Amino acid sequence: MGRVAGAYGVRGWLKLSPERGVQETLARAPEWWLGERPYRVVEARMHGATVVGRAAGIDTREQALALKGSTVSVRREALPELEAGHYYLADLVGLAVVNEKGEPLGVVKRLFTNGAQDVMEVVAGEVTRLLPWVATVVKGVDLAERKIHVEWGADW
Repeated sequence: MGRVAGAYGVRGWLKLSPERGVQETLARAPEWWLGERPYRVVEARMHGATVVGRAAGIDTREQALALKGSTVSVRREALPELEAGHYYLADLVGLAVVNEKGEPLGVVKRLFTNGAQDVMEVVAGEVTRLLPWVATVVKGVDLAERKIHVEWGADW
């Protein structure tokens, strides 16, 4: 959901750099996973495009700085319900990608943003495709069938 950007102040507060659209979720979460370890959130608030907060057991600026660069995540239960047609990126990793002709294009390895849009990295053996996550390409997601339907040629 983001990364620890550094310390905020001198009393162990953390400055988090969240991914787009998750500031409020991080600010309200009762627990943050910083790297591989959970920390109870004592206090947190949105601060512009970032989130600043204090986690139990992190009491000094030096302790906060030691976590700089760590990934920040929350438990699944802390995530809000999504509207129809919206997905958590983690739910899409591992899904098969097929085009409108039924040709398999591979499996989603990861999703990332390039600044303009989200992009799926789809891998089939030695072939890697980068497909933009836009309505003209992504035609449907079926989580039950574990498939993403796209308008994309197998030879593109």
